[in-house]
Amino acid sequence: MLLSLSVKNLALIENAEVNFGEGLNVFTGETGAGKSLVIGSVNLALGGRARGNILRDDDSPVEIELVFSLEDPDKLSLLRELDVPVEEDGLIIIRRRISPGRNVAKVNGRTVTGAELREIGAVLIDIHAQSEHQSLLYEKNHILFLDKYAGAGAEEALKEYGDKYAAWKSLEAELNDMETDASARDKEAELLRYEINEIEEAKLKKDEDTELEDRFRLMNNSQKIAQGTDEAYNLLFGENEGAAASVIRAMRSMGGSAEYDGEAGKIYEEIANIDSLLSDLRRDLGGYISSLEYSPEEFTRVTDRLDLINTLKMKYGRSVDEIVEALKSKQERISVLENFDEHLKDLKERYDSAYREMEKAAEKLTSIRKEAALCLGKDMVTSLADLNFLESEFKVAVERADSFSASGRDRVFFMISTNPGEEMKPLKEVASGGELSRIMLALKTVLADMDDIGTMIFDEIDTGISGRTAQKVSESLIKLSGSHQVILITHLPQIAAMADSHFLIEKQVEGGRTKTEILDLDREEMVKELGRMLSGASLTDRVMENAREMKDLADNKKQGRSGA
Repeated sequence: MLLSLSVKNLALIENAEVNFGEGLNVFTGETGAGKSLVIGSVNLALGGRARGNILRDDDSPVEIELVFSLEDPDKLSLLRELDVPVEEDGLIIIRRRISPGRNVAKVNGRTVTGAELREIGAVLIDIHAQSEHQSLLYEKNHILFLDKYAGAGAEEALKEYGDKYAAWKSLEAELNDMETDASARDKEAELLRYEINEIEEAKLKKDEDTELEDRFRLMNNSQKIAQGTDEAYNLLFGENEGAAASVIRAMRSMGGSAEYDGEAGKIYEEIANIDSLLSDLRRDLGGYISSLEYSPEEFTRVTDRLDLINTLKMKYGRSVDEIVEALKSKQERISVLENFDEHLKDLKERYDSAYREMEKAAEKLTSIRKEAALCLGKDMVTSLADLNFLESEFKVAVERADSFSASGRDRVFFMISTNPGEEMKPLKEVASGGELSRIMLALKTVLADMDDIGTMIFDEIDTGISGRTAQKVSESLIKLSGSHQVILITHLPQIAAMADSHFLIEKQVEGGRTKTEILDLDREEMVKELGRMLSGASLTDRVMENAREMKDLADNKKQGRSGA
């Protein structure tokens, strides 16, 4: 759930903090007080785009912080897959700083991109504003709602179908690639034979290029190496001035002393060891000098071989291994071209088999969807009745689409009749904006048990309603808030009365500037705010009595909700 929201320097908000509770969290306030900033700041924190100048003070950035508590192990695992560092306490802290030309977002201290932030936000919270209500008008979304309702059965069937569909599409693409005329195939085969022959004639060996490059560097610098080596040999082993001759003379000088003194004997042994090491070094250095003998013929051979390999690299790969892989690929392709009819027959057989398997998987998916569609239609009628759509009809139509797609071979669309005797029509032809928000609430209520996102935000949920309908909407919200944390803005007292946590958004003027304050109301303050919503500025005893009664009735209704 969302634990807190902190906002600094955003439009009318100088500095505000909200600590949310479980159940239903309601924001109310006068028109123009800045209620929309609450939903807007959450959207911004989760990667929404800042539009226009949103800075209250141009010299300071907007700073927004959201703190979530997450216990669901599957959700925590999903966040870890998104590289979010999650502590054992399950706290997720999202911070975003927005200033002109600079935008920084961090999740638990890790800097994230806007796309990553939106992906992380989708795991944590479900926001329904007017644009989300409008998503009901798009038929492509209806199949997503139905599959969510159908649950694990549809999820497994869709995955199975998706695998079959991908296999079929791959074979289809391969089959399309085969549709070339004989002349084009002959030209391709001729080129392949030339390329295969060119690679095969080179008789490449593993790591040969590396070994040749090392050999080339050695031979190319052989004169410099030989000069240095010869000089080192002369310094060590020259007949008169070499180090070896000096060591031998030193041994002779110490030999006599070693007969009379033990310490002198030790020094003699050390000199003898140096003589032995120099003997070994003479042999090794002599052998190395012999290996440096420059051969123009060998140098030419190495150079020509390197030139050949580098030419092949320019054509077929950056290394010998890649050239060898290219050779295998070309050999496989020419095998297809040289046995084209046989290969085409085999491909068509695999294509037809894949099509049948995909078709079978699609039929299984359709069957699951049709069964779920009947149940979803009935549940929606019940849920809509709870929202004062009396005697309405709702149907989830599942029809055969003209072609296969990644989601199956079904066309799914919602149909509704909001009044008795009216013909059922597609949802997009019937519902108004206010009705869409209630239909979305009905759908989310039905999907609540399948929805694994713990926090839901509703904006403009009470558009165009009042009286009995408002009361019905409030009761549905209470039902939904029994299993989810629900956050919303409302101007209706029937909905505000149901709040478990009630926040008042007020405008105040300080130092000649207007700013928005967010106040966490206690129960008596909630009643007072309900009175204001019922009557405006005049809070008479009768108004307050009605407000208190409304709050008491709401508390009684909440006692029976799920999770209360």
